Amino acid sequence: MTVRKIIGGKQIQGIITIKPNETVGAASELLAKHRIGAVIVSGDGKVVDGILSERDIVRALGTSGASCLTTPITDIMTAEVIGCHPDDTANSVMEKMTSGRFRHMPVIDEGRMVGVISIGDVVKARIDEIQHENEALTGMISNAW
Repeated sequence: MTVRKIIGGKQIQGIITIKPNETVGAASELLAKHRIGAVIVSGDGKVVDGILSERDIVRALGTSGASCLTTPITDIMTAEVIGCHPDDTANSVMEKMTSGRFRHMPVIDEGRMVGVISIGDVVKARIDEIQHENEALTGMISNAW
């Protein structure tokens, strides 16, 4: 299964982004409002400047306390973002996320962001794919007898 197929079936089709000059508090509100675990930081909504996750916010809270909520996103975001391409496979994305220990990844095509994929999206797609394969195999075995 490809990333293209996975993002095509997602409930949230738009890409939720936040500007780099916003605060951690504003990002927290955005995450809560949309019930998402990370937000892409982008000045223009097309190019990835960074990513800010719940983990980043919790880490900042743990080290700086509540004052981090007035901190600019750029101070705590991950600037070196690993992305994927729409034609990448679910397995390759899962491997990148597992080895990098992150759960969200922008999907980039020709230098432009076209979606965001989470580990939950990838796992769900793989489970659906395995269930379809099992059904097909069960049908083949049943027809053989």
